[in-house]
Amino acid sequence: MKKSLGVKPYLFPMPVLMIATYDENGTIDVMNMAWGGISDNDKVTCNISEGHKTTKNIKARQAFTIGIADTTHLAEADFFGSASANKLTNKFERTGMHALKSQNVDAPVILEWPLTVECTVLEAAQNVTGYRVVGKIINVLADESILTSEGEVDPSKLNAFAFSPFDNAYYALGTRIGSAWKSGKKFLS
Repeated sequence: MKKSLGVKPYLFPMPVLMIATYDENGTIDVMNMAWGGISDNDKVTCNISEGHKTTKNIKARQAFTIGIADTTHLAEADFFGSASANKLTNKFERTGMHALKSQNVDAPVILEWPLTVECTVLEAAQNVTGYRVVGKIINVLADESILTSEGEVDPSKLNAFAFSPFDNAYYALGTRIGSAWKSGKKFLS
């Protein structure tokens, strides 16, 4: 028996994406965002509110980075989702985190995030989903510590976590349980 729960944003896992931008003065802003993800081989889509400082920065700079937060920096990631750069001018500095300017886009690379996706803006507009930003992936940066011997990202080393809309909590990710396009092959014959 299934119980109806009504209309709720109940998908899991929801990514914990850390969007980093520069404002008009070159100040770093980072925002925790769960409403987004990969939308093509070289594109990401983010749905954010037009009132965020991050949105203003994206409009002005036409670039952003997306970092994948790790469990070591869960408190900082949560803070970036709780505090508004519209109210706290030193939001990034409060965390003690570090950044460098991207060599590929006009946005910061947060050094503590083990994986960073560098993006330029392809499309940005207010619509029924909120302020929708489509970014073109220009490059991906990965700490060597999360790479396999073949130079690919090892998800078990990423120590990423996901947001749960069921209980407003974070859950660690990283245990491999199967292989894509192989685990279900028994049903093909």
